[in-house]
Amino acid sequence: MIIKRILAGALLALPLSVFAVQTQASAAPVIIKRDNHRTVVVRKPVVVRKVVRQRWVPAHWERTPRGRRWVPGRYERY
Repeated sequence: MIIKRILAGALLALPLSVFAVQTQASAAPVIIKRDNHRTVVVRKPVVVRKVVRQRWVPAHWERTPRGRRWVPGRYERY
């Protein structure tokens, strides 16, 4: 009877003692790299061209090796 109480007390105290032990946080170290020597990126201006010749291609079903696929309608240059 006494042995049962000791075992029951030990079994109840074991999970509580695991949570009571404090451990160090296992977070990854944060590395901050500063770039003091930045290079200047020169971008060319985008030239907007007027599209002269376009044709509407209507939506259709397309055959593929795995079955059929729906292709939405779009404009195409020619």
